[in-house]
Amino acid sequence: MTSESDETNFLELIPELKDWKGPNGEVNVDTWIGCKGSYEHLVGYGQIFWPRFMEFDDCLFFKGRFTEENYRTFMSQTGNDKGAVEAVMNHVHITDIFYNTEPKPTRDMVIYIGRLLKDVWQTKLNHDFPSRRVVVSFPEEPREDLLHYEITLFQER
Repeated sequence: MTSESDETNFLELIPELKDWKGPNGEVNVDTWIGCKGSYEHLVGYGQIFWPRFMEFDDCLFFKGRFTEENYRTFMSQTGNDKGAVEAVMNHVHITDIFYNTEPKPTRDMVIYIGRLLKDVWQTKLNHDFPSRRVVVSFPEEPREDLLHYEITLFQER
C-alpha cells in the first residue's frame, strides 16, 4: 500500500489477535480470518473493496449511491464544477463504513483502511476507465475527530 511499510502490525490493528490462538496455536491474521470470517461477509466486503462505478454526464460515481437530483443540486451549488461534484458525491467517511459497531476504530485503523481503499479504488478505476485521469484522495493529516478522515474520488479535468 502507499505510504506503508512492508510490516503491518496486525497485532496493534486487531487487538483480538493478542489473545487469539489458531487451531495449531499460531497467532496470525490469515489464520484468524480463516477461523473467524464468513463467506457472506467476504461477499459484502467485495462491494467496499471492488465497488461498481457508473458514468453520468462525463462524471464517475459509485453505482447505487447516485441520484440525478443530487447531481443537479450540487452542479447548481458549485457553478457546474464537475470535479467538485464528483468529489462531494463520492466522498466516504472511513468511520461511517461501519456506523453502528463497537469498539470504535483507532486512528491507526482508520489510516490503514483509508490507505488500503485508496490503492484498491485507484486500481479499480484505472482498470474500468483506462482513458480517464481519476484521482482517489485520502488526506492523512492529523485530525482531531476521526470522522474527518475521508476518502473521495474525482477526475482531473
